[in-house]
Amino acid sequence: MTSVLLLNGPNLNLLGTRQPEVYGTTTLPQIEAMCEAHATPWGWRLASLQSNHEGVLIDALHDAQGVHDGIILNAGGYTHTSIALMDAISSVGLPVVEVHLSDIHAREPFRQISYISRVAIAQICGQGPQGYLQALDTLRVHFKAEHPS
Repeated sequence: MTSVLLLNGPNLNLLGTRQPEVYGTTTLPQIEAMCEAHATPWGWRLASLQSNHEGVLIDALHDAQGVHDGIILNAGGYTHTSIALMDAISSVGLPVVEVHLSDIHAREPFRQISYISRVAIAQICGQGPQGYLQALDTLRVHFKAEHPS
């Protein structure tokens, strides 16, 4: 059974109320439920974790080895600052799809920098909650390419 870790970084626990004009009104539990409904017909198992702490996110990436087949990561503000997260992704050798609700490339210049994109297999941004579903689809295509039947 394919297992995917849905990993969300700082402030994403506030989705639905935090700057709805930028991030929308969908909550993180609603996004997790959408992802579960999207992946369940494929027989996939999803695990979800959100943390405001960089070290917890790094530990989750390390712990994903041998447990999960892929990761969907919205690193929030750490996207633009964390070389440590980038290194952790490189170290675990799992496919990671980077997701952002807003279009980081159309925002402030500092938000246009992503250390995560350097090591992710894809970056999806500006699609709102649907971006998470696109990330699942991206992982599915990636897994099929790795193991064609």
